[in-house]
Amino acid sequence: MKPAEEYIFNQSEPFRSILMHLQVLIEHTLPSAELKYKWKLPCYYIGKRPICYINKSKDYVDVGFWHAAYLPKEFDEYLVSEKRKIVKSLRYKSLEEIDDQVLIAILKEVFLHKDKSFFK
Repeated sequence: MKPAEEYIFNQSEPFRSILMHLQVLIEHTLPSAELKYKWKLPCYYIGKRPICYINKSKDYVDVGFWHAAYLPKEFDEYLVSEKRKIVKSLRYKSLEEIDDQVLIAILKEVFLHKDKSFFK
C-alpha cells in the first residue's frame, strides 16, 4: 500500500469514510491527478503542480487548495482561510456535510488554471 493510501486507511471513522469519498470525487473529476504523499499528507498533483491535499485535522477533514485566492469569489462562502495567506480549504465533519457539486466545481476551476504561474 502506498503511503498516501495508508494514511487514509489508518484514520478512524468517520474520517476514513470522508477521506475515501473525497478521494473518489477528486480522482473521478480529475483523472489525470496523481495521489502523492508530501509533507506527511495525501496530496494531488497534475504533473509537477500541486492541486489540493486532504488531511484529517482535529475533528474534521480538510481539503486544502494552494493559491485559492485565485478562485472565483463565488466559492468564498464555502472556503475557510483561518488567517492563512495562500491556502483555503473545505472542511467536513461528516459525509453528509460534503456537497459533491461544490467540490467538483472547485476542482474543475483549479484544473482550468493549473498552468498559470501561481501553480508553479
